[in-house]
Amino acid sequence: MDDVRHILVLPDRDAAQEVAEEVTERLGLAEEPRPVREALAGEDDAEDAQWLVVLDDPGGAYDPAELDALAAEYDGWLEKD
Repeated sequence: MDDVRHILVLPDRDAAQEVAEEVTERLGLAEEPRPVREALAGEDDAEDAQWLVVLDDPGGAYDPAELDALAAEYDGWLEKD
């Protein structure tokens, strides 16, 4: 299976930090992903920038439905390719 990158989009920094901590614990990651703030395509206003948690997934082992459900718990979503 190919390497995959999952992008969880969250509404604010606190939610992104909590999700980063949660995925680290749930997936047994060696290092916690660092939330980053970025404007998504089509957003011109800096106030509309979303917080992202980016997970590299060598071998595609992480369940996208589980990641999407986790993001949804914090009013976010998993960005689809």
